[in-house]
Amino acid sequence: MISEVSASDNPEDGWFPESVAIGYDDPGGANSPQVVMPAVDLLESLGDGPVLEFAVGTGRIAVPLAARGVPVSGIELSRAMAARIAARPGGDAVEVTIGDMTSTRVDGEFSLVYLVYNTIGNVTTQDGQVEVFRNAAAHLGPGGLFLVEVGLPDLRRLPPGQDVVPFAMAPGAEGGGYVGFDQYDVVTQQFTSNHVTVSPDGAGKFRRIPFRYAWPAELDLMARIAGMRLKDRFADWDRSEFTGESTKHVSIWEKGVSA
Repeated sequence: MISEVSASDNPEDGWFPESVAIGYDDPGGANSPQVVMPAVDLLESLGDGPVLEFAVGTGRIAVPLAARGVPVSGIELSRAMAARIAARPGGDAVEVTIGDMTSTRVDGEFSLVYLVYNTIGNVTTQDGQVEVFRNAAAHLGPGGLFLVEVGLPDLRRLPPGQDVVPFAMAPGAEGGGYVGFDQYDVVTQQFTSNHVTVSPDGAGKFRRIPFRYAWPAELDLMARIAGMRLKDRFADWDRSEFTGESTKHVSIWEKGVSA
């Protein structure tokens, strides 16, 4: 249970303050059963004990996983996001700790730590991403698993001289609409996800979120630094094969006995 969350934006909530959290659970998209249930299915099959979600958010994955009898804990930086977990049916079953997933520790040993929906990219330095892997390993027992779901940078769509890739355009039924595009810096591996929403009356909102992308091979090296080795890599939650045409990956690393 998270309490004392203000209705106004709190700078400590980072890129996910109240103004974002209030609409984060809108139906469809990442919250649709077609997206959530395959993730829950795979996670349930991997954990043979308590599990821990880094960046648990509003509990869209943690709560249905807990409903299947899996003991689930979570770490979340944004109080505004975490406050919504208890409002979900069964949300009280998820124990949430407010903190940074690069360093915050939760008591106990876990069979699985997982981090979904591109959130590893919200850590915008290589050192910080390494610390995410180290922190995951610190929570795992020997043979424990760390799972990350993350998209691949869409650099193949960048012609020479261009740094922007559009990914969504949705005209509104009564005017207005939404446009989304990513802007890449291929030197620093930084990119921003940009979201422009225009209401029917012409009022607009612009939201810009920074990320750092990393190729699978770099994440594998981070895992090795943390004492883990790649166990499986899939193109999606359905365990489909990861290929050169895949647009994202679900990767699972295993902690060594002596790590």
